[in-house]
Parts: sequence; C-alpha cells; structure tokens
Amino acid sequence: VVELCRKIRRRRDDILGTIGPGYSNARLEAFNNKIKATIRMAYGFRHADNLIAMIKLRCSGLPTHLPTPIL
Repeated sequence: VVELCRKIRRRRDDILGTIGPGYSNARLEAFNNKIKATIRMAYGFRHADNLIAMIKLRCSGLPTHLPTPIL
C-alpha cells in the first residue's frame, strides 16, 4: 500500500491530466491504435517530422480524401 501511495504521488500530475479531459479508456486505446497503425504505415519516411504531421492529421478528426482526377 505504501508503494502504491508513492507511485500515485509521483504520477499525480499525469493522473489528473488523463482524468481532466474526460476521455474514456476506450477512446485513449483508439488513439493509441491509430498512432501505432500510422507508424507502421509511415515506415520509410525520411524524417520524423513527416510522421508526427501524419499522426496529428489522422488523430485530428479532419476528413482526408485523396484527390480524384476529373475526366
């Protein structure tokens, strides 16, 4: 119990930061899965900045559609 109390005190800011926005565990797991899938998809990117931009774009909720050619 004492060790658990130490861990809670040490991680207090992280715990409150997670509880604050009100996201459920399912929502956080969905973000985590989306990030992992993006990392696998981005294998071969030359710069980590491109990966970070792709993660921000995919997790933002903005609709992303590839352009279609006009015939």
